[in-house]
Amino acid sequence: MIKGDGIGPEVVNAAITVLKGIEKKYNHHFTYTDILMGGCAIDAYGVPLRDEDVAFAKTTDAILLGSIGGNTNTSPWYKLPSDKRPEAGLLKIRKELGLFANLRPAVLYPELRYACPLKESISEKGFDMVIVRELTGGLYFGERDTKVINGEKVAHDNLVYTETEIRRIVKRAFEIALKRRKKVTSVDKANVLDSSRLWRSIVNEEAANYPEVEVEHMLVDNAAMQLVKDPAQFDVILTENMFGDILSDEASQVTGSIGMLSSASLRDDAFGMYEPSGGSAPDIAGKNIANPIATILSAAMMLRYSFDLDEEAVAIENAVKKVIEEGYRTFDIYKEGDKKVSTSEMGELIVSRL
Repeated sequence: MIKGDGIGPEVVNAAITVLKGIEKKYNHHFTYTDILMGGCAIDAYGVPLRDEDVAFAKTTDAILLGSIGGNTNTSPWYKLPSDKRPEAGLLKIRKELGLFANLRPAVLYPELRYACPLKESISEKGFDMVIVRELTGGLYFGERDTKVINGEKVAHDNLVYTETEIRRIVKRAFEIALKRRKKVTSVDKANVLDSSRLWRSIVNEEAANYPEVEVEHMLVDNAAMQLVKDPAQFDVILTENMFGDILSDEASQVTGSIGMLSSASLRDDAFGMYEPSGGSAPDIAGKNIANPIATILSAAMMLRYSFDLDEEAVAIENAVKKVIEEGYRTFDIYKEGDKKVSTSEMGELIVSRL
């Protein structure tokens, strides 16, 4: 467990409450161990993630992560060099553990359509998509520097993708599509970028191995537009690292609350890191009002992908649906007439519905 910063400890603790309910109901036993990452690790050790904690993480079956970081304008963590800031720990653990596939579901629950910021004619159709984002290549991991050339500062960021990196994420997206509605939308910028042209060619090559899956290509600017125009058209969105970072946050907002959206970061085997799609929300940290459902649903994904416990994962997802149907809400999705509950109370309610 990496509880992290801000609301991280609160939402992870709520998820652990639910996991303990699963232990009791199904006679399982999970072993929990905490490590520090992010701002809390900087405060404790002077670095966002220690090498020995990475080494320990490699011996475990899965990681349940809360959130890391703080207010970028006021936190002293952001006066440090970029490789010493909280987010450097997240990039490091993804790379060290080989977590190349990030899955971010975006689902609009019928009971929460009022929270969707899109007009009713769009939201009433609902949507259920998953964004499959490549996580260990691209701009975020390329060489970068800032130099003074001819008297002015010039910044340089290098976007690099190998055929192997692209092919493995493409295969994962097709495999996920086979278990859903059998449609993949591959998002790129192939009209401009060489890396996108390579991406598109490999998608086409792999598509031949999955004839039952419908494939379409979409430029990233159009994809951003379509997500707010007609999100119901999407099933599996496949894209590279930076585009996936941006589009998954956009998708989370059209659901009405980022606090509802889980995510998983996977590699080739059963190991994975599971975390809510939202951030550390330092403005509400410590108030017991954060929405823990994204973290609880991330724990369900952990049971499904890392522990092969599908029945238990479905039990959590159904318990979440039941609590939502019954009108219980944390403040981010609350409207007049709902039953407002705290972070910890939401966890306890979901356990009771197990």
